[in-house]
Amino acid sequence: SQQQYHPNKDSCTTTMVDPLSTALLMTLSLLLLAAVATDAFVSPSHHYGRQQLTKYVVSNHRRLGPFHIIDNAHSRQILYMTENDNEEIDETGAYAGTSSDGTIEEEESPSEVISSYKSKISTRRTGTEARPGSSAQTPIDVTMKFGGSSLANAERIDHVANLIKDRTNPPPNEDGSPSGENPVRPRAVICSAMGKTTNSLLAAGEMALEGRVDIEALRTLHLGTCRKFDIPERTRNDVEKLLDECEDMLNGVRLIQELSPKSLDQLVSYGERCSVRIMAARLNQIGVPAQAFDAWDVGVLTDDTYGDAKLLPGTIASIKERFDGRVDPNVVAVVTGFIGHNTKGKITTLGRGGSDLTATAIGAALEVDEVQVWKDVDGILTADPRLVKNALPVSHVSYEEASELAYFGAQVLHPIAMQPALHANIPVRVKNSYNPSAPGSLIDNVGNPSRMVTAITCKRNITLMDITSLQMLGAYGFLGAVFADFEKNKVSVDVLASSEVSISVTLDKKQKENDIEKLRDDLSNFAEVELHRDRAILTLITDVSRSSDVLATVFATFSMHGIQVEMMSQGASKVNISFIIRDDQIDDAILKLHACLFEGKCDVAIIEDGHIV
Repeated sequence: SQQQYHPNKDSCTTTMVDPLSTALLMTLSLLLLAAVATDAFVSPSHHYGRQQLTKYVVSNHRRLGPFHIIDNAHSRQILYMTENDNEEIDETGAYAGTSSDGTIEEEESPSEVISSYKSKISTRRTGTEARPGSSAQTPIDVTMKFGGSSLANAERIDHVANLIKDRTNPPPNEDGSPSGENPVRPRAVICSAMGKTTNSLLAAGEMALEGRVDIEALRTLHLGTCRKFDIPERTRNDVEKLLDECEDMLNGVRLIQELSPKSLDQLVSYGERCSVRIMAARLNQIGVPAQAFDAWDVGVLTDDTYGDAKLLPGTIASIKERFDGRVDPNVVAVVTGFIGHNTKGKITTLGRGGSDLTATAIGAALEVDEVQVWKDVDGILTADPRLVKNALPVSHVSYEEASELAYFGAQVLHPIAMQPALHANIPVRVKNSYNPSAPGSLIDNVGNPSRMVTAITCKRNITLMDITSLQMLGAYGFLGAVFADFEKNKVSVDVLASSEVSISVTLDKKQKENDIEKLRDDLSNFAEVELHRDRAILTLITDVSRSSDVLATVFATFSMHGIQVEMMSQGASKVNISFIIRDDQIDDAILKLHACLFEGKCDVAIIEDGHIV
């Protein structure tokens, strides 16, 4: 027998020890300690079964508990735990411990221990060791979305992968001083298809209907990227399998001469599904733990509207549940944007720009600190830079302003992408993947109320419809009859202005001409209908409480340059004023207003707060 003193207790315990067992145990202890010292037990290339390891080791009044092999997306590791001396392991491998009154208590089974261990992993941000000269701030949890132009080719994939790595531990400034940028922990990276892949797939579908199948350009882009980075064979095989499946589907289209909206959604999904697998593999190669997921595997659920699906009300809860159960919070989940599953398990798409919505929905579900949307421009600009060369970045806008900008033509964010972030009160930051050092634009519930005008945007090639009652119906009867016919013909309206006996509306260019003509015929039963084509909507994102000042400057500018306003809408939204003008005047109108409102080159008086400035 031997006596052991417990430093945390006021007494000693006496334990009977077999001399032969003691010698064997000490030998095993030395072997185990030597193995631990050489990292043999945590090397991904060494897999040890539980029976290959001793059940316990006594050392310095502590022992290492049973070993458990834990698999994750990157490696296979063996977890071991230290336990107090008064714990024992019976012959069956179950845990037992001695309570304070000396009785034996059953403890958790190995699977329960692992579950308990996983439950204690924080799903919120954790500290990281900062590189020399870098910021030592606590990382913030983010989701990051990258569009097709950011992932155009192999070089861009590599650039974005290293951008993500650098954001987790920002490098120092050129002079060696600490970076002022906050480090991030990416909970999810949402990827669009590479470059113009979606357009190429749509074109391939049209070719298949004409009897030709050719996706060699897509094979070259994706498999060439895999070869360039020497992507692991398993990922290359996964990508090639998806491309083979895509080609088989197109051959089916060629044979049956049909491409339904349901089939079209499946066809275009192959771009995102290939993209995330390549991006995850590249991140792992450069030392960022990552795993690829199709959106439905992390809970993105939609309705059955193929081509323009909406997220189901339970999607946020579904995403949270899937991430909690399947995704290690310290592993970057690389998720397909733009696509989801309906309740039947069929692939649907969220429409153009739907990857933004995927990013904000996942961000809301994970309660991240910030959603980052990476584009090819320096955030939100005061106008379209393709037209206005002096367009300026807008540093701060509200959710409502961002939504209106998107709806009225700005190609920065999806029109409904702000909704999940707005409801969860999570800021969205728009940044430039080609210029990561640019501060970008922050979207939150505050914005910048001191500005008179935030931005100018437009929609081109729209139709203006004037509807005048023939029967002098009361307002409620006339309006009710008009909108009943709009609903019957499934025609939607952008901008509306009305009086008791007349309504003017704009119809988006996406409306089918046949639907517009049917609507016109139905309305003609009780109203006179005039259509004015080739019109445009010019929208100012502004504080409408200062509309008198804004309108004074706008109409003075339009009058000076002969720009005729055919319709105006203000009031339904508190952040925009819209003008309907001829399509051939829209460029001139935007350039003149931008010069006046943002560039200090105004040829009319600017009214601000009731004063000429």
